[in-house]
Amino acid sequence: MAHHQLPSWTLFLAVCAVGIGGTFQYGYNVSIINAPTQHIHRFLNETWTNRYHKALNPDLLTFLWSVIASVFSLGGLCGAVVGGSMAIRLGRKGALLMNNIIAMLASILMGISFPTGLFELLIAGRFLIGINSGVGICVQPLYLGEVAPKHLRGGMAMGSSIFLTGGILMGQIIGLRELLGEEMYWPLLLSSSCLPAFAQLLFLPWFPESPRYLLIDRGDELSCVKALKRFHGSSEYGREMEDIQRESFALDGVKAKKPWQLFTDRAVRWQLITVIVMTMGQQLSGINAIYFYATYVFEQAGISAEQIPYVTLGTGACECLTALTCGLLIDYVGRRYLIIGGYLLMTLWSIVLTFSLTYQELYPWVPYVSMTSIFAFILSFGLGPGGITNILIAELFIQSSRAAAYMIGGTISWISFFTIGMLFPFIVNRLKQYCFLVFLLECSSMAAFLFFVIPETKNKSFLAIKKEFHKLNFGRNKKETELYERRQLHDGF
Repeated sequence: MAHHQLPSWTLFLAVCAVGIGGTFQYGYNVSIINAPTQHIHRFLNETWTNRYHKALNPDLLTFLWSVIASVFSLGGLCGAVVGGSMAIRLGRKGALLMNNIIAMLASILMGISFPTGLFELLIAGRFLIGINSGVGICVQPLYLGEVAPKHLRGGMAMGSSIFLTGGILMGQIIGLRELLGEEMYWPLLLSSSCLPAFAQLLFLPWFPESPRYLLIDRGDELSCVKALKRFHGSSEYGREMEDIQRESFALDGVKAKKPWQLFTDRAVRWQLITVIVMTMGQQLSGINAIYFYATYVFEQAGISAEQIPYVTLGTGACECLTALTCGLLIDYVGRRYLIIGGYLLMTLWSIVLTFSLTYQELYPWVPYVSMTSIFAFILSFGLGPGGITNILIAELFIQSSRAAAYMIGGTISWISFFTIGMLFPFIVNRLKQYCFLVFLLECSSMAAFLFFVIPETKNKSFLAIKKEFHKLNFGRNKKETELYERRQLHDGF
């Protein structure tokens, strides 16, 4: 029926209120550090000279810059570790609101680093904004996955990717010379991350807490009903309430699990393996290599150095557009086809890029093939692993395991992000353009793994998805199967 096809205004605005201070912050802060690189180098040199009355050693400068850039990942890892616990103790909404205090403090520290001449404040600020991003990227998909109705869960959960890519694009725009890219404005640029935090503090309190959290974790049925009525309307909330009650009854008072408990729980073994493989696969898929090679390819295509930042905006816009497209397609096409198809297309473009980068100078038209392949790779990533991975983490687990699963997924993701950041320059130096053969192997392996393991989760309840993994987790062991099925008798009331 038509009135089931679109979310209510309350749901739509809740996605926006959650996204602006959640994954938007991650995308924005990953992006804005690129524009002021040279300005920060100059600041480090001047600060060191004024403080110690001698020039800063070039190796030490490189080290300090690496710390400023990579401490964000360390903060993100810490944020992922505490994010799930915050979501359980403070609630999904409460954790996001508290998270903005960290962003505000980070913005102040980064903003005053230049006038005080203390680059240590810049490092501390980047670490804190990393924590903020780690918490946001863990808790936001959790909230969206839980408030969305079954038939819109994919599209609404894509809000995480849409805001993340929107943050990257906004960071690229704000970092242009015409806006805050000039040398005098870099402290203002880095401290501008307080604006999304302030916006979330202003708007999110007007929206309800996750109804699933209220009923299953808190046992507050009255607040759950009120929240569902706000989100779905008085006439439509009944179906969602039934689904939540069924899951609550199946859990039978089981408390939220800790991350280490999932590793010993046979009922979620393959879901956990899938999450670990998916999050590692997403980070190691070659998307970082694409951005690394983008500037070189654009130069070879005859684009001047002054124009490259504007062309790079095209890559950000491309990612953002793809996330929006994926959001529209996901509840029609399904998760399985999009993520497997995305990895297969990335495998194809890795082959094309290896050849085109190898023969870049042989024919004048080859650089344009490379440029097209870069945009095609970004599109394939956005349609598949970029958008679907976070949604599947929410869908593969029931309420008692979901927050812990996001903590594990987030931790693996940030460790992979940090590792690829450290190893990537060495991989490129050794293998040159042939590094895409490594990513080709990784993408094709991911497609094969997902083909054999991941069921389609579109329009299915969380309990139904859990049953899909039953055979993988227990095999043909009759005794364990009977015990499992007895527990599932709760589901049918």
